[in-house]
Amino acid sequence: MTPTPDLSAARWTKSSHSGNNGGNCVELTLAVSGFAPVRDSKIAETGPVIPFTRPAWTAFVSALTRS
Repeated sequence: MTPTPDLSAARWTKSSHSGNNGGNCVELTLAVSGFAPVRDSKIAETGPVIPFTRPAWTAFVSALTRS
């Protein structure tokens, strides 16, 4: 199991594909070495964070772009 990185000082960036109308919004931070944590911006403060490793995030995004 992947350890959860400390995200207390992380700066999050909303996906450029997220709408401004409160729709499906994904946020990502690359502030943690070796990780690419992702969260849902609608529930950012209380919701879960998925702590992808950088290689796993790269593979995930690559698979989406091939679809």
